[in-house]
Amino acid sequence: MEITMEYYLVISTIMFFAGIYGFMTRRNMLAVLISIELILNSVDINFVAFNRFLFPDQLEGFFFTLFAIGISACETAVAIAIIINIYRNIRNIQVKNLNKLKD
Repeated sequence: MEITMEYYLVISTIMFFAGIYGFMTRRNMLAVLISIELILNSVDINFVAFNRFLFPDQLEGFFFTLFAIGISACETAVAIAIIINIYRNIRNIQVKNLNKLKD
């Protein structure tokens, strides 16, 4: 049994909407960061799936995905550094308490 493109797209869609749901409903900044990573990973799955089925002899989708993974790793490192600094200042990483940084 061959795995068709629809399977990849269904998994990617589920991951994307789980990320959107987590981004909208979570109050903890780390959970929001994880939700953003889910969204980015769903896009990476689409890059690879479309490359595999539309252009099987070329590697542009794979290179796009490698660059996207590298960029998201850098983004995550910067976001965690920001979250650590926020925690040091206000001793909390809940999104609703970020307005205390204005004081």
